[in-house]
Amino acid sequence: MAMAHREALGVLAAHRGSKVVLTTHGSVDDWLALSDTPLDLAYAPGAMGHAPAFGLGLALAQPGRGVVVVTGDGHLLMGLGCLATLAAHPADVCLVVVDNGTYEVTGGQPTPGSGRVDFAGLARAAGVRRVYSCAAVEEWEAVAAEALSGPGPVVVWLKVEGRLGQKTPKAPRGMAEQIVRLRQALGTTAEG
Repeated sequence: MAMAHREALGVLAAHRGSKVVLTTHGSVDDWLALSDTPLDLAYAPGAMGHAPAFGLGLALAQPGRGVVVVTGDGHLLMGLGCLATLAAHPADVCLVVVDNGTYEVTGGQPTPGSGRVDFAGLARAAGVRRVYSCAAVEEWEAVAAEALSGPGPVVVWLKVEGRLGQKTPKAPRGMAEQIVRLRQALGTTAEG
């Protein structure tokens, strides 16, 4: 049985340490209930699929800090090329793919290839060496500390239960304010 979405994020919250956590659409509200620090960035753009590149940029700009990008299967399907880009740029970035098999916040339509796409296999084929796949919360709890430490890039594929009736999330504050908070937490300035 697949794990609940909030349950999966709870394991991440327990093991994230001082890493930046960038969440996208379906994970924004659940993550905010677990963590709302300056190192948390709720990224809900109008277009899907850009979060892995954003996270890689943050990781390259902040070596040693670590970035976790929490994205859905629908998001990743919109930009599978990001897996090859991540593999080509060693950085402390962990891509957590929360796979519920649906476009949850737009009405629950099945994602293309729902139940057939092997995100772990795609990551390995793209050249990502550290890949984890978990269908139960106990599996995720057993590997989370290892997955979130050590060299990146890392891809973690989490199979979660789909939820119908979800609304499009709203960031807790505007993007400009989130960026200011994050920059302060990272010790950077507009010039740096």
